[in-house]
Amino acid sequence: MPSRISGKVVSISDSGDAITDLDHAQLVDVPKDDRTSIECGGHTTLGIYPADHDQPEMTYVAILGSSGFLELSLIGDSAAKFLGLKVNDGVTIKW
Repeated sequence: MPSRISGKVVSISDSGDAITDLDHAQLVDVPKDDRTSIECGGHTTLGIYPADHDQPEMTYVAILGSSGFLELSLIGDSAAKFLGLKVNDGVTIKW
């Protein structure tokens, strides 16, 4: 039976990353590989990456951000502008 965690976007960083209210401690038992999907604003990505990941430009990723919370990022661009992510958008993690 799949598991699920829900949260929301609480702020947008200067670089356009969507910072959620899902802190790292809530994600300890969540698989970090592509069994896990993260949906926000009608866009989905697979897996949760560390802050020092090496994903290519224009890849939509969920990262364990330096903020201490899950962040949704578009590498090399603004996730907020390019994908339309905004404060109060719901975030759903499923695995």
